[in-house]
This record gives sequence, structure tokens and C-alpha cells, in this order.
Amino acid sequence: MISTSSLRRSARPPRQEAPTHLFTVGQAVRLKGGFGRPALTADVFHVTGTLPPKDGSPQYRIRNDDERHERVTTEDNLEPVSMPQTGDGEALIERTFGNGQRTETK
Repeated sequence: MISTSSLRRSARPPRQEAPTHLFTVGQAVRLKGGFGRPALTADVFHVTGTLPPKDGSPQYRIRNDDERHERVTTEDNLEPVSMPQTGDGEALIERTFGNGQRTETK
């Protein structure tokens, strides 16, 4: 006869799935404000890498083009940045550089 206490000791605890990352590498993000600190609305960062979760929240490496260092933050401190577009859906880079069209020289 097997006692129920030995079954409980050998049973594995249920495995929890790791949280999935909401943001992708290369995506533009902004740090949220909080704790009396205003949001850094002018500072746009790009995700440079994903890291394992900390306290249940996925972590990211982010970098601003004006800084020489990267930062590490959790997903709950970030918000996505929408890239500006014109009325017809053309992105700023397309308006600036065209759609890959080159002019020919003679």
C-alpha cells in the first residue's frame, strides 16, 4: 500500500509558462513616467535585445541613439511608439528617401 504523503512528495509542481515578450528587437519604445517622474516623451529608445523575466515581467535591453550605453528595463516600464505617417500611409523614411528609386545620370 502506498501512502498519500509519498505521492505528494514525488509529484512535480505545475510548470508555469514563461511570459512572452510584447516588444521585438528593433521596435521603437518609450519609457513610461511614474512615481512623480514625467514620461520621457522626447526620448525614443530601440529594443536591442530580450532578457529573461524579472519578477514575472519580461526584460529588455534598450538604447537611445544619443547615448553611448544601453539600459535594462522591464516590460511594464515601456510603451510602444507609433512612427509618424502621412495621410496616405507613407512613412517618414519613404517621404525622405523615396521608395528605393534611383535617378539615372547620363
